[in-house]
Amino acid sequence: MMRAQPAKIDRQFNGTPPSPAGPEVRWFRKQLLRWFRQNARRFSWRRKRVSTYERVICEALLQRTQAQTINAFLPAFIRQFPSWSSLAKASDRDLEACLKPIGLWRRRAQSLLQLAREMSSRRGRFPRTREEIEALPGVGQYIANAILLFTRRSPEPLVDVNMARVLERYFGPRLLADIRFDSYLQQLARRVVSSADPVSVNWAILDLAALVCKRDAPLCSACPLLARCQFARRQSLNA
Repeated sequence: MMRAQPAKIDRQFNGTPPSPAGPEVRWFRKQLLRWFRQNARRFSWRRKRVSTYERVICEALLQRTQAQTINAFLPAFIRQFPSWSSLAKASDRDLEACLKPIGLWRRRAQSLLQLAREMSSRRGRFPRTREEIEALPGVGQYIANAILLFTRRSPEPLVDVNMARVLERYFGPRLLADIRFDSYLQQLARRVVSSADPVSVNWAILDLAALVCKRDAPLCSACPLLARCQFARRQSLNA
């Protein structure tokens, strides 16, 4: 049986979108980080002395859930399950009850337990290669990127719908509906975060998406990228 191909998005261009020039990517990153230094959101998992365990758990919980919700929920969760080994010992029922306030509790409990039991057997040490990391239970492309980003400071992007929105509005739209399979978007995101501080670049894009480049009511006039943003240019022409 042939695997279904990822759906395309109806766009005005045909084929792969043009890749932005290096100076444009660097300008984007410079303006973004300057804004981030003054406007970064304060979350518990962004403190300097936060374990890799906590950051990976956080990224798993952040999928399809607002950051403010996880920020309020995470401290109590970490107190109850402070390590892979303690989480691995939890029962399905107890973990589901703990996760119920943030939704998707059955799916999350199953994925977290599988990963925790594997990581406990590994004494908390992640594999060395991306292929091995993605083979861990409950780990897909996004969590694998998070693991590589936070354990090795590898320039891996945390591409979700929010990051995709910022990148597409500024640089131009992707080709495929599913962001995981769109090579243009994935390669662009990796170029953007490839810097001396890829963690801050990732967080800066996500914060801009939450505070300024909102899905329904973007605050373009407050955006540090306004001068060169394709989306803002189109909005001004259509006004």
